[in-house]
Amino acid sequence: MKLFSTRKPRGFRRVSIYTDESRDRLQKLVDEVKREQGEMPEGEEHYDTDKFRGTFINYTPRAQQHKENGSKLGWPVIIVILFGLLILWRFLLTGVR
Repeated sequence: MKLFSTRKPRGFRRVSIYTDESRDRLQKLVDEVKREQGEMPEGEEHYDTDKFRGTFINYTPRAQQHKENGSKLGWPVIIVILFGLLILWRFLLTGVR
């Protein structure tokens, strides 16, 4: 009688949408063959992080401007803000309006 029997839960199957295992295996094989032929030194991977260092700034104008100009907040502005906060603190402590 199927009416009162419990169903078996569906099995978990993970589908990775961000990596391709077959491509990774193929790349490992290619790297291994290159090492055997002497084209690639031992321990060197196909992905070089130093190659990409600093490339983000080259393609974003806002980051380039910030790098060139630095911070716009100078010492005089900081001193004026601190002075204003001290005056506000004095009025809050004394209660004078």
